[in-house]
Formats: sequence, structure tokens, C-alpha cells
Amino acid sequence: MIAKLISKFRPGFVATLTALLTVSFNAHSTPDKAVSGSLLAAPHNQLSQKEKQQGWQLLFDGESLSGWHVFQYPDTVPAWTVKEDMLTFNPAARGLQHGDLATDKVFENFELKFEWQSPENGNSGVFINVQETPESVTPWQTGPEYQLLGVAHGDNADPVKRSGGIFGFASPLTASDFLASSGWNQSVIKQQDGKVEFYLNGKLTARADLTSDQWQSQLARSRFKDQAGFGAYTKGHIVLQQWTSLIYFRNIKIKSL
Repeated sequence: MIAKLISKFRPGFVATLTALLTVSFNAHSTPDKAVSGSLLAAPHNQLSQKEKQQGWQLLFDGESLSGWHVFQYPDTVPAWTVKEDMLTFNPAARGLQHGDLATDKVFENFELKFEWQSPENGNSGVFINVQETPESVTPWQTGPEYQLLGVAHGDNADPVKRSGGIFGFASPLTASDFLASSGWNQSVIKQQDGKVEFYLNGKLTARADLTSDQWQSQLARSRFKDQAGFGAYTKGHIVLQQWTSLIYFRNIKIKSL
């Protein structure tokens, strides 16, 4: 019916009406749902048939926190939540457990893919090989961190704190393209036999062999030199950091190598 009515108007009016409706829709779109390029048509938090055949598994189903718990507080209700197919947290939540979000399972040789979106002044990270023991009360005591930083955050001035690098340990190997706060970044973490690679938006940004003498030498000169367990493991939990700002994740998937 609406199509028939519109067809009665002059072409110029129809074009103007279409433009106004498009502007109105975009104005009411939330920044969290903004997409970029080829990501627009991709179904989120789902595996294709090819991915299933390749052995990929979802770590986030887009609907629940199944498979996750607050680090060191497995029996509590998290402040983390699902918002419009995205994994995030409510910083103002009361009566819920705040803290970093850990996988229930541990992983050793794997390839991890995820997309993330940060406010321009945001700060977060993803830890690997985290040990959840009474002695390790925070993930960073044992797990190297893939840094996730907003484009306007002050830590960008410090090379060892930039996105895609091993936080506080090594600056990114190459500069990577960053999307604004309304866009999504694509990250990959690969680990096999202690050899780790970080990728950000298609570029290799970090490489380390956690079993090598070079790693031990660098570690002795780093801010983690007094943390006996830091980078000492090649198997552990994957942990998403709740820090001082919002962070959004989606399409978190993993496969064994």
C-alpha cells in the first residue's frame, strides 16, 4: 500500500523522501551497532558450515554468558552482560560481581578470533594462559595481555601500551589501522607450543616464544620481572578485562591447533 502511494509522487519527491528516511534511521542507530565494510552482511556470533568443518567453536553465543565466569568468583552473577548480540559489562551495576571475565575451559594450542569495539578513550585487554589459583588473584600476574586501547587514550603515547602489542612488555611490530569508536576491530591470537602471535586488523603486531631464552631475557628487564608466574605457562584460561571504560566483544571463536 505504501509503495503504491509513493509511486504517485514525482520522482524528485520520492528521492527526497528516501534521503530523509535514511538520515533519520542513521541518526537513531546506536554507536554500538555501527559496522564497517564487509562486516555489514555477516551474521554475528554464528559459525559457517566451512568454519564448523575446520573445527572452529564459538566462545560467545550472542545470547548468554555460557562458558564464562568472573575470574576467581565462579559462583557469582557477573556484571558482564549481553547487549544487542555483544558481550559487554555494566560499570554501574550493583549487587553483581565486577571483575575480569574468564573462560570456564583452559586452552593450549589454539587460534582465537574476536571483534572488539572501544570508546575513543577506552582501555581493555585479552589475557591468555591465565592461571586461576589462590596465588594468582589477578589475570595479569600470569597471563600476557593483548592490549585493546581506544584511539584517543593517553596510553597510546607509550609504545608498549598500544593496541595489538603485549601490554607493558613489547610495542607492536607494525602499525595497524584503527577504526573510530563506532567501528569494529578484528583481532587474532595464535599460540602453538608456546609460540604466540598477535594480529590486529590483518597485520602481525606481536610475536613471542614463551619457552625461549630471549623471552626470559626480555622478561627480566620488563615491569613483570618480579612476577614469577608471568608468561611461564603455555596453557590456561582466556580472560577479558573489565577496566575503567566500556568494551564490546562479538564473534569470539576458537579452534585447536
